[in-house]
Amino acid sequence: MAHETARQALREPPPPEPLPRAAEVVVIGGGVIGASIAFHLAEAGIRDVLVVERDTLASGSSGKPIGGVRAQFSDPLNIRLGQRSLRAWREFGVRPGADVGLDRVGYLFLLRREEDVAAFREAAAVQRELGVDCRIVEPREAHRLCPYVDPGAIVAAAHSPDDGFALPGPAVRGYLRAARGLGVTVRTHCAVTGFERDGDALTAVRTSAGTVRTGAVVCAAGAWSGGVAALAGHSLPVTPLRRQIALTGPVAPTPPRIPFTLDFASTLYFHGDNAGGLVLGLSDPRQEPGFGREFTDEWLDPFRAAAARVAPSLAELEPAGGGWAGLYEMTPDRNALIGEATGPGRFLYATGFSGHGFLQAPAVGEIVRDLYLGREPFLDVGPLAATRFGTEGNRAAVRPEAHII
Repeated sequence: MAHETARQALREPPPPEPLPRAAEVVVIGGGVIGASIAFHLAEAGIRDVLVVERDTLASGSSGKPIGGVRAQFSDPLNIRLGQRSLRAWREFGVRPGADVGLDRVGYLFLLRREEDVAAFREAAAVQRELGVDCRIVEPREAHRLCPYVDPGAIVAAAHSPDDGFALPGPAVRGYLRAARGLGVTVRTHCAVTGFERDGDALTAVRTSAGTVRTGAVVCAAGAWSGGVAALAGHSLPVTPLRRQIALTGPVAPTPPRIPFTLDFASTLYFHGDNAGGLVLGLSDPRQEPGFGREFTDEWLDPFRAAAARVAPSLAELEPAGGGWAGLYEMTPDRNALIGEATGPGRFLYATGFSGHGFLQAPAVGEIVRDLYLGREPFLDVGPLAATRFGTEGNRAAVRPEAHII
C-alpha cells in the first residue's frame, strides 16, 4: 500500500461528536494506544467510554511513525508485549476489522561489534525460549536477505522473519470505528485543561470543549502525557523527542523485498515502502528534546555517513518523496510506563513507549482493560509502573532493553 494511501487514511472524519456530560471512563489521547484501550474496554462491556483528542486522530506520535512491528527485544517483558501484539496485528482484519497493510518482511539488525553480537545472541536465546523465531546469521546471509547490505562491513546480524511493518493510521481508524460501533464516543479538538475532585475522589475532567463528569481517567497522551499527569497531581517522566524519516519515492532499479533493516551501531534503518521506493531513518543523537515537528534535513548527513559504511548504495539517495517528523515519547530508561497511579481517584496510564507504542498497542489495550476491571492481565506489568523512577524522578536506567533504535 502506498504512503499516499496511508496519508488519505489519516484524514479526519467530520463532524466531531458532541461532548457528553458524563462518562464512566475518559481516555485521553486519540492515537493508537488510546484507540486500542477504548476498543478493548468497549469489547469487555465498558461502553460508556469517552476518547478525547487535543487535535485530530493519530495527529501525534501515531500519525508519523515508521510502523515497525516486532517481538525482537532483549527484555522478556517487551518480547511478550511484542509477541502478543504481533498476533493481534495478524488478526486485525477480523478483529476489530480493518486492513492495516501488515507486511511481514522480517526485521534484520546489522551488528558491527563483537560485543553487540554477544548481546543479541543472548537475547535471541531468550526470544526462542518464549516462542519467537530469531537467529543470528552470518554476513553473507544478511546480504542475501537484504542486498543493500555490505557483508564486509558487519560481523553478524539478527534476523526475525515474523516481524515487519504496518500502517498506524488505518489501525487507529479501525480500532475507533469498532469502538464507536460498541458505544464509545470520540471527541477531537478537545484538549484536557484540568481535573476536578471531591476530597479523594476524581469527579470530572475539564476540557476546552466543556467539563465531563467521570471517576476514571486513562492517560494515553503520548508526548504530552507529562503535562496531563501534572494537571492531575501525578508524575509521568515523559520527554518529547523529534524523530524524522525520509521517503525516496520510486527508485531504479525497483527495490527488492527486504526486511526492515537496522544498523545497530548507528541507528540507521530502512525498509521498502511498497510503492517502488524506500523509507529511510536515523535516530539523530544530536536532537534536543522538544515538541518541534518540522521536517529538516540535517540528520541526512549522519544517515549518509552510516549508509556509506553498511549499505553504500543508499548513501547518495535523495528524499525525493519528501519526509516527515514526529515525536518519540521518551522515558529515562526508554521503556513504557503502564499502570495506575496511587492517590486521589483512578488515574491509569499507558505512555512513554519511546518508539515502541505502535507495535505494543494491541497488548497494551488488553492490559489496561484488565487493570481497570481489576482482573489479572496476561502479563505482570508492575515493573513498568512509573514508580520505578522514584518520587524524585530518578533518571537511572532501571529497566534494561538492548534492542533500542
